[in-house]
Amino acid sequence: MRGRLRAIYRKRFKKGPMDPRETATLVAGKGIEGNANQGGRRQVILLSEEAWNDATAELGMPLDPSVRRANLLLAGIDLEKTRGRILRIGAARLRIFMECTPCYQMEQACPGLQEFLKPHWRGGACAEVLAGGEILVGDEVEWEQEPQGVLPFSPARN
Repeated sequence: MRGRLRAIYRKRFKKGPMDPRETATLVAGKGIEGNANQGGRRQVILLSEEAWNDATAELGMPLDPSVRRANLLLAGIDLEKTRGRILRIGAARLRIFMECTPCYQMEQACPGLQEFLKPHWRGGACAEVLAGGEILVGDEVEWEQEPQGVLPFSPARN
């Protein structure tokens, strides 16, 4: 499944505004260069554009995706139940660490939003950067192939 990077947001300081960007540098083991949250396993927060649109449609209120406070908005990529999978954005590689459950800030932004983001990983996913690189809005995004299991040798039976 292939998708596109639709938006990049960088946070200057904790609880600060999410600044839209056309380009960013992902740094292995850290996250987005210049972002307030660095290191740990929650280095980059990913959000599915389709999941966001579904949640806000059910809420009955169109909201800009920056309200979710995620770093990368992805189109055509389903994040649900992807823990451990590796996503490529340009030359960068990110491993999904866990579901990013919506926090109290969603409720502060819009009453009811937190509840509508709970099902199907609509709140997004947390990822760690395995390989860094420059990313640009419009870049292709795709899952790495999962390794195929190797069948053990079994002599033919007659």
